[in-house]
Amino acid sequence: MTGASRGAGRGIGAALVADGWRVYLTGRTVTDPGDGGIAVSVDHRDDDAVAALFKRVNDEQGRLDLLVNNAAAVHDELVSPKPFWDKPLELADILDVGLRSAYVASWYAAPLMVRGGRGGLIAFTSSPGSVCYMHGPAYGAQKAGVDKMAADMAVDFCGTGVATVSIWMGILLTERFRSAFDGHPDALAETAKHAETPEFTGHVINALYRDPDIVQLSGHTVIGAEIAQRYGITDVEGRQPPSHRDMMGAPREPSSVIVR
Repeated sequence: MTGASRGAGRGIGAALVADGWRVYLTGRTVTDPGDGGIAVSVDHRDDDAVAALFKRVNDEQGRLDLLVNNAAAVHDELVSPKPFWDKPLELADILDVGLRSAYVASWYAAPLMVRGGRGGLIAFTSSPGSVCYMHGPAYGAQKAGVDKMAADMAVDFCGTGVATVSIWMGILLTERFRSAFDGHPDALAETAKHAETPEFTGHVINALYRDPDIVQLSGHTVIGAEIAQRYGITDVEGRQPPSHRDMMGAPREPSSVIVR
């Protein structure tokens, strides 16, 4: 689980641990992983550090069943309404830690998953920003990139039992998001009706992995809220988060054409 020290990654990791997974939780900041979690300090800009992570997983576990690519460099001014040229150039870092880092982690994970024919799942966290304008071109390119990465990696994994899926998350009730409503509990409660906890996506990923027909979804981008309905997964207090398909657009379907 990459990028698990805070926000979406922290919640997804916690849910996977609760669902019984032994999870290696990476991030530049090491936090309490909880029972079943193994916190590892990894800067996903450093390919050697990523290589060392997967060597450790192999040495300690001898296998890898699931990789969740969530690490991303999110700048404080990401949500600023300014045009991209009036924002810091560092917003483009998400194309390094976010897009390239997902490729690198998958590159190291793939041999561990393919070996022995046990199969596995590589899940990418994404959002409707891959098809609609959201937070500017750097963010949009990163999300579109991981959606396409899932599609193309599925072609290479065909016949191995390993599946790839990109998951659109909804409005996330992260610590950072909640803090924006400090002093306005009623507004937060109203917004929460249309949002989802980060843990929700973790439970969805667990269900996807355990689906015997997961290869039918391999290479596709799915909306987490819709997939949750398929598996009967609800969020806190039994709430069913809504899909924002009608408002923000639908995932692009990959072409069946393969050019090698």
